[in-house]
Amino acid sequence: MSMMRMSAAALALLAASALPAAARNQIQVAGSSTVLPYATIAAEAFADNTDFAAPVVEGGGSGAGIKQFCAGVGPRTIDIANSSRPMTQAELADCHANGVARVIEVRFGYDGIVFASGINGPDFALSTQDIHAALAAEVVVDGRRTANPARRWADVNPTLPAQEIAVFVPGTKHGTREVFEEKVMAAGCDASGTRAALAALDGDKAARAACTALRSDGRAVDIDGDYTETLARVDSNPNGMGVFGLSFYENNTTRLKVAPIDGVVPTVASVASGEYPVSRPLFFYVKADHFGLVPGLKEFAEFFVVDAIAGPGGPLADYGLVPDPQLAAVQAAVAAEHVMGAD
Repeated sequence: MSMMRMSAAALALLAASALPAAARNQIQVAGSSTVLPYATIAAEAFADNTDFAAPVVEGGGSGAGIKQFCAGVGPRTIDIANSSRPMTQAELADCHANGVARVIEVRFGYDGIVFASGINGPDFALSTQDIHAALAAEVVVDGRRTANPARRWADVNPTLPAQEIAVFVPGTKHGTREVFEEKVMAAGCDASGTRAALAALDGDKAARAACTALRSDGRAVDIDGDYTETLARVDSNPNGMGVFGLSFYENNTTRLKVAPIDGVVPTVASVASGEYPVSRPLFFYVKADHFGLVPGLKEFAEFFVVDAIAGPGGPLADYGLVPDPQLAAVQAAVAAEHVMGAD
């Protein structure tokens, strides 16, 4: 990857410097499959532009990465957790209980969650209400809860194709799943009036859970792997539709056709403007307890969010990231080592 866009001043600021002896000389990163390609791009550029070793970047899902991150301090624990959703207070408490006292949250940009099917399939224009009606485990019919009877998309909306429902959804360990449940399933449940009907039958708490519960009859399939596995499933199933990150879709437009959601086509511009309804911030979490122990850790955190990497026109934006409009504030927070819970 060419890094000619980076200024000499930026490179000088991020140049490697001597650090105390360390138990390991490579930064260890794990977590979100959505963030994985961005972190890999940043890691490769970091190695190309400094004297530090390239960070080792792995996936595994947001929740799994944060769990590894919060397991403790020392050379057998990872230094950075990538996540496509914010760390919860319970997870931060777990970190603190295990001696991880200094956690820095870094929001480096935004992404959208898209629904895409095979390039040669029919066109879809979906609403969150359509998706909920197609994928919910139970629906309300004639005032009663019943197992979802829909078999084809036309069953939930006659304007949709008469194609069998088969949607491949990120599994529960992925941050994308949490955003999908909140911004698609729960939103569609509200829009259709189903939540209100469920609450009238069983109360608010049960209604909230029912709104996000997916059917288990094979029409909604959890994918525990990354987006490449979802893409393979869509490729092998003519009825298949997958839930992807916007950047992954934009790098596979020769194989996938995207569906507008609530009348808005997902693009970098529509995510940046907030017009596209299913978007989310992307994060990585840095174990500041390892600063000075793992060579280049703080330097890599700063490098990841420098304008030439995460800003407009940088390699992360080229891949599909929507740059954070408050990137300068993020850069300042990393430089100042602002830890979570310090306010």
